[in-house]
Amino acid sequence: MEFPYLFSPIKINTMELKNRIVMTAMHLGYTPVGEVTDRLIDFYALRAKGGVGLIVVGGCPIDELGGMASMICIYDDRFIPGLKQLTDAVKKNGAKIAAQLYQAGRYTHSATIGGRKPFSSSAVRSKFTGETPRALELNEIPEVQDKFAEAAVRAKESGFDAVEILGSAGYLISQFLSPITNLREDKYGGSMENRMRFGLEVVEKVRKAVGPDFPILMRLAGNDFMEGGNTNKESRLFASGAEKAGIDLLDVTGGWHETRIPQLNMCVPHQAYVYLAQGIKSAVSVPVLASNRINDPHIGEEVIRNGQADLITIARGLLADPDLPNKAKNGKSGLIYHCIACNQGCFDSIFRLQPATCLVNPRAGKEGELKSMPAPEPKKVLVIGGGPAGMKAACTAAERGHKVTLIEKSDILGGQLLLNQRIPGREEIVTADRDLVNNLKALDVVILLNKEADIPFIKEMSPDAVVVAAGASPILPDIPGIDGKNVVQAWDVLAGLIGVREKVVILGGNAVGLETALYLANQGTLSPHILHFLMTSRAESIETLTELLNNGNKEVTVVEMTKKAGKDIGLTTRWTIMGELRRLGVNIMTNTKAVGIKPDGLEVETEDGPDFLHANSIVIAAGSRPENSLVNEIESLVPEVYTVGDAKEPRNALDAIKEGFLVGLKI
Repeated sequence: MEFPYLFSPIKINTMELKNRIVMTAMHLGYTPVGEVTDRLIDFYALRAKGGVGLIVVGGCPIDELGGMASMICIYDDRFIPGLKQLTDAVKKNGAKIAAQLYQAGRYTHSATIGGRKPFSSSAVRSKFTGETPRALELNEIPEVQDKFAEAAVRAKESGFDAVEILGSAGYLISQFLSPITNLREDKYGGSMENRMRFGLEVVEKVRKAVGPDFPILMRLAGNDFMEGGNTNKESRLFASGAEKAGIDLLDVTGGWHETRIPQLNMCVPHQAYVYLAQGIKSAVSVPVLASNRINDPHIGEEVIRNGQADLITIARGLLADPDLPNKAKNGKSGLIYHCIACNQGCFDSIFRLQPATCLVNPRAGKEGELKSMPAPEPKKVLVIGGGPAGMKAACTAAERGHKVTLIEKSDILGGQLLLNQRIPGREEIVTADRDLVNNLKALDVVILLNKEADIPFIKEMSPDAVVVAAGASPILPDIPGIDGKNVVQAWDVLAGLIGVREKVVILGGNAVGLETALYLANQGTLSPHILHFLMTSRAESIETLTELLNNGNKEVTVVEMTKKAGKDIGLTTRWTIMGELRRLGVNIMTNTKAVGIKPDGLEVETEDGPDFLHANSIVIAAGSRPENSLVNEIESLVPEVYTVGDAKEPRNALDAIKEGFLVGLKI
């Protein structure tokens, strides 16, 4: 077997898991009024069928004051019948299931609990909600702890195999544990021993309520990543205490929601926070689960083989590909559709109060309604264009039994996905291209590269259906001097086809413009490998190394005519990109209009009047226009013609891949 450690069984108290892969809790938005829905059951049943060892669902609010209605509620007996349907479906399909016991404390929005004031350890304003909670009175604390125990009993009655107490991410237990939010002067505040008391008493009460044989897990922050907060040193102390109080497994994640250290974004390296689990493992004897940015079985196998943790989390990875464990176990790991941590379908959707979906898996959350059924009549299908929309259409049509040919005028598949391979922190998007190509080949799709799909070719092929996915081309704005020798397109720069000089102005503060700025500003900085060498060799001081990390050989300015740059970047990603641009000294000018290009720079109109930006190179990132001229010509030649992706209208990869998928189902 390719992954012997990953697929070895493990026992957590009395619960036996068939492998070491855990799908930890994710807020999905599939339960709009807190009740279990068919949508939620279909979602988790498919992941169970896909081979995961344990699924943790939640967060599940233990009371009406620490969550919101759209979460999977467990605070009342009326929720038990629906929860029982969920546990039955998951266990029927071969996985174990746990409920995460959730109380958000100061992370609760008052609007979600009927305008009532959230409570916490102390009245410390939440940067996450912008609200200040009230401090729990001493006599209220046992009542809140009892709610955890009551919810655990409810979970047991509902058929869950275990419960997980949420003690991470800045939620209520974290708030008692942290000196930042716990300013109490009674027995629950002050010393580390006192701050630990609330969480440990919760564990003790849950253990007493469910008995000695029922598994209790705890999700723990390995480091809060908050200035003045708990580090792995304090977390190890708490973990040791939690084990003594009755915890059977520690699920170790990263920092709080308020931290400015990225936790789940694409810029976070794979297994970046495994060291936190390793630290906890050194302090306890119960199994430890490593979390964050583990999206591939090879990574999981390495973590377990090296003894850094006993189990690994693949959560968003199973959103992206429910069959990931089975593919890994059955020698088909090359066909996995990997999570690329783009956050477009999951976190960005949740922050917009929409149900979670997935860029690489448009079926996520719609398992019951978007079934890939065999085509009633196999057809000859031609897909024009090898970008993400075209490849997804080709894969989906081929899976359904159609005979598919994909034609691409360049020498490589991937389209605009490939422009990300040189952008620091964005390189993983290219994985989506690789996964689609691997599946195209496995499905025996005929791939024709370096070939134009003209009318004679289409007539000769005589397809039953054509999918036009020819993408888009960059716009060249109508500005005096736009044809100058110092003007280049951002796409050409990102593709590595052309370089720029030391002083650069980028025209356009959209995603492409900002990512081009990130790419150029990083040129001349230290690579991770060189940084590692210089640090371990002690060749330079920390101050010098920091300067070399933050200063490249380009002076970059971005000009955006609207009042906000990066409006087309998702909320959970934009802040990391803007932070990197600030670190690298990129100058972003908003409300600024380009009016003329000269050999030595760019003429602009700002809010304060005319200005001139000296530059050697002008990079154009002014958007794109669809390439769909073939559509009208072939509509009379082919019974079915579809247009998807940028060829229909420029859009992001999430929408493009979804369109390709839906057309693949429709043909």
